[in-house]
Amino acid sequence: MRILSLHLLAAIDQAENDREPTAAELDAIDIEMPLISAEVELLDAQITTLDRTPSELEERRIRRARNRVLTARRDLANRTVGATLPGGAA
Repeated sequence: MRILSLHLLAAIDQAENDREPTAAELDAIDIEMPLISAEVELLDAQITTLDRTPSELEERRIRRARNRVLTARRDLANRTVGATLPGGAA
């Protein structure tokens, strides 16, 4: 078995890092974007309360953001299951 040189491995790694995302990868990102956005919103709401006790308004904001994350996860899971079932609507 041959051992690849470090230069060859570096060239392979560089080629992988320089490529553009494929259409399938972009489609997957589009499908997951509602979940990604909901998680960012939740994180933002949580960060604002790191150094203090959250006010009632901030608690509601966090609760609503959590609900959006759960909804987005459910929708993504349902979409994934529907796409994998035979005859399922995608």
